[in-house]
Parts: sequence; structure tokens; C-alpha cells
Amino acid sequence: MDRLTSIGIFVAAVEEGSLAGAARRFGLSAAMAGKHVSALEAQLSARLLQRTTRRLTLTDAGHGYYERCKRILDALDEADRDASDAHHTARGILRIAVPVAFGAMHLGGVVARYLEHHPNVNVEVSLSDRYVDLLDTGVDVAIRIGRLPDSELVVRRIAPCRMVVCASPEFLARHGAIRTPDDLQGVPRLAFSDAVSVGDWTLIDSKQRVHVIDGPCRMAANNTQMLLSAALAGAGVAYGPTFVFGEPIARGELVALLPTYRTSELTIQAVYPSARHIPLKVRRFVDYLIDELGDEPPWDRLPARRTSSAKSKVASAREKASRRVGF
Repeated sequence: MDRLTSIGIFVAAVEEGSLAGAARRFGLSAAMAGKHVSALEAQLSARLLQRTTRRLTLTDAGHGYYERCKRILDALDEADRDASDAHHTARGILRIAVPVAFGAMHLGGVVARYLEHHPNVNVEVSLSDRYVDLLDTGVDVAIRIGRLPDSELVVRRIAPCRMVVCASPEFLARHGAIRTPDDLQGVPRLAFSDAVSVGDWTLIDSKQRVHVIDGPCRMAANNTQMLLSAALAGAGVAYGPTFVFGEPIARGELVALLPTYRTSELTIQAVYPSARHIPLKVRRFVDYLIDELGDEPPWDRLPARRTSSAKSKVASAREKASRRVGF
């Protein structure tokens, strides 16, 4: 018997819950499906399934074998699609769900270039920081940032999401330099209100010691672009992703604080409902995201040439502040 067919029938039997279900999927009789599984067990010298008239259960050996066989079949399906896709065209409406700030600041250009290369695809983008149910809403692919709850969705890593602590030169001129995490205690802080722990900022020093800055924040908002505006206006110290704060830091409008301390790093991910039968428009878009962003996304490749400019802005702001109070 063909071993790959036997493996497929075994995996189908587990997924369908019966040999009869696997037989229907392959267009065989239940007896023939049973022979395929028996042949597989004979080749392995191990029982994979416990069969009764009412139910089918995996043995300990069967559990591990099923997981590996499923990955092999999924990889084979993807290889088949890659070969087939070379002669096909992505088409249809691609529905994307994406967090508000990330989508507004970074997805427009990526989508524009994707559309240029895929003229038969139209895109509908929904910007929301709430997790939407992809199946209920008809969304093809969602971009999500951070730790994901366990689910049956397929997850592909797109890029890192690095965090930074920053403030405006004017704020630092008024409140003084911030050289250690302790200096953050008591200063006005600006926080993302939808974070898991809104008031907790974690910094790790060169000796791997963890410093947690906690307590109430002067301002909390569920939109990081609003926090950016407040930080630029000198309202306080902000903690957030470099895809929001990286460019203003590079321009010298904000100053990155505590650069010798490491912050947490999250992940930007694409999620979609199934690893099998993925529409070409979805696979091409996710591949495009990975190519465009990758391990060093554009907002993390900005030149660090503004340090002296930022220092001079702090000095200038400090001088203006001293003149206002008559020093």
C-alpha cells in the first residue's frame, strides 16, 4: 500500500473521529481505510489507534505520530500550492483587520505596493484595536501585536515590536535628566490603557536585573498616536512601540531614555483561519508583509544621527525655561 495515502487516511481518521469518516474523505470503503491504518501500524510495529465500535482514540505513540504526520501533510500541501500558484493570479477582495496606530502609520504604503503587484485584488482594511472574530466578520487576515490567546488560528511572525521610553526635550528641560529607572518614579507618565498591565513598565539592566516602574499614570489613552501627541507636547514620559515613537526620536523631537536598559519586545503577527486551502491573495499578502518589514522593520532602521541634535534641543529648552523664571 502507498505509505503517503496510509498516513493521510490515519490523519483523516483522527480528524473525523472514525475510520468511516476517513474513508468518505478518500472515497474508499471503511474496510479499506482500516487496512491502510493496519498496514501503517505493521510497518511501525506500534499501535496508533484504539478502535471500538463507538469511538476511536489515539495511543501514546499515536499522539506523537499524528502531530508529526499532520505537519508533513501541511508542508506538502503548501509545497503543492507554491508550485501551482506560480501559474495563477491572486484575485478577489482581501479583507484585513489591523490595529489603529500600526495600520494608519505603516500599512498604507505596504498595501499600495501590494496592489501594484496584484492588479486583480481589491483591499478592504478595518482599523480597530479590538480582536475581531475572523470567521464571523469575514476577515481574511488580521495583524495582531503582542501575546496571542490560544486559538486554532494560524499564526505567522511578521516583525518584532520593540518598546522604548521617551520624552520631549522641553519636558526633560523642566524635569531634569532621567539616567536610571528610579528617576522615572514620580514623573508624569503616559501609558497605553489597553495594555495588560497599564501602569507597569519593565526595564532590564546589563546585569539582567529587572526594574519595574509602576503606579498611577498622569495620562492613559487607548490610542498610541494620542500618546505620541501628548509626549511631543511635553506632557510626560511615554512608553510605547518604536513603530509609533521611532521617527520622532530620529528627528530629535523626542529623546530615547535609558538606552542602556532593555525593554520588553513583542511580536507583530499575521493570523488567519486555516493552514489549508489558504486563498492565494492571503498568502501573497502575508509573504509581502514579511518581505517589507522583516526582522529590521523600516522604523527600526532609522539613522541614529540625531543624538547631538536632541541634546542641543534639551539645552535650548532648558535655557528658555531659565529665562522665563528670571535666572
